[in-house]
Amino acid sequence: MHVQVAMGRRAMSKLCGTTMTPGEVLAVYRTRACKLFTATPICVAILASAASLSALGATQPSTAPSLTAAPAKAWAQEAAAREVQIIVHPGSYIRYHQRTVDSRRDELREVIESKDGTVARLLMRDNRPLTEEENQAELDRLKNLIDHPADFAKHVKNDASSKKQAVDLVTIMPDAMIFTYASDQTPAPNSTAPQVVLDYTPDPKFNPPTTESQAFSGLRGRIWIDASAKTIVRMHGDIFQSVNFGWGMLAHIYPGGKLDLEQTAAMANRWNMTSFHEQVTVKALMVKTITLNSDVRSFDFQQVPDSISYQDAIRLLINMPVPK
Repeated sequence: MHVQVAMGRRAMSKLCGTTMTPGEVLAVYRTRACKLFTATPICVAILASAASLSALGATQPSTAPSLTAAPAKAWAQEAAAREVQIIVHPGSYIRYHQRTVDSRRDELREVIESKDGTVARLLMRDNRPLTEEENQAELDRLKNLIDHPADFAKHVKNDASSKKQAVDLVTIMPDAMIFTYASDQTPAPNSTAPQVVLDYTPDPKFNPPTTESQAFSGLRGRIWIDASAKTIVRMHGDIFQSVNFGWGMLAHIYPGGKLDLEQTAAMANRWNMTSFHEQVTVKALMVKTITLNSDVRSFDFQQVPDSISYQDAIRLLINMPVPK
């Protein structure tokens, strides 16, 4: 076992340029997973769920034949280009609530985007308001970001790197998959716009150019695209076969995992994630196996001024009313 751990660490050093613990590998996996599946700043995953498609139901007319006249890949390419715009969203900023629930936490935050980067304030934990001590610690953290711009700059740098990787993965996906029109073209519920429904499976001829893009080999599922906005409104997929990173020494993702993404128009011409669920089992360094099961929901979208700075965004967070 000690030999396996040493081999795994050496493999990670070669792949990542550093030595990491199993827990740190899982954190890297989760970041890469979000980028690969959704490739959105909300974080978007490696793989997504195709479960219970028949239970989705149809309350809207089928897709018009003219929408399926073009090759299915053309819709995937347009949706990928649109997703890049969602990731970058230059000059368009919003604020919203975001709730994250997993095995370790149930937390509600207020998130505000700015021209300098995104900031957030913790509002509730485990369905209760913060204690006086927890709230003060959160206020101190936010004030520290104003007083120490260099700390915020580190966050922005990491975010920029994540966005670049996300854009790279979104750009790759149309070539990594084989897209076909779903036979029933049943629209996703809660949407009045015409939709195009695509099924996707890995292209066996695809040669992954990066470590992250190797995960496409284990992904198959279904995508619902708003035909007017050329934007993904829903995405399901499942991990139908094992995926190895670094020959399995860096990480191994087991089959059977599921993920599910939904997006909506948060503001005029600005889309955002509303729901993301992941259920994935991964082994790091051939030693530690963890099942990730989490839900993230975003809601109560509001537009903020295009010129808002991160300092002003933090002041809005500090001065906002909080649950009591």
